[in-house]
Amino acid sequence: MKDYIKILTDTSIIVNRIVALLEQKNISIRIRDNVESGRLAGFGVQQNDVELYVHKADYNNAQQLIEGFREEQEL
Repeated sequence: MKDYIKILTDTSIIVNRIVALLEQKNISIRIRDNVESGRLAGFGVQQNDVELYVHKADYNNAQQLIEGFREEQEL
C-alpha cells in the first residue's frame, strides 16, 4: 500500500458512502476495516476506525469530493 495515502478515518457508513462517490469517478481506493479485524480477533475497537486510502495520483480529486460531501452534510 505504499502507493496509497490515508485520506479519511470514520465509521463504516460514512466510508462506504464516500467510496461510492469515489468509485463513480474511477478513483482507486483501499479500505482498512479495523473494526471488523478487531472483532474477528476478539478485540474491541472504536466504531469510527475504518480507514480509507486513495492512490497518490488521485489524492487531490478525492480530497475535493470528500470536502464536497462534508459540506453537503453540514447543510
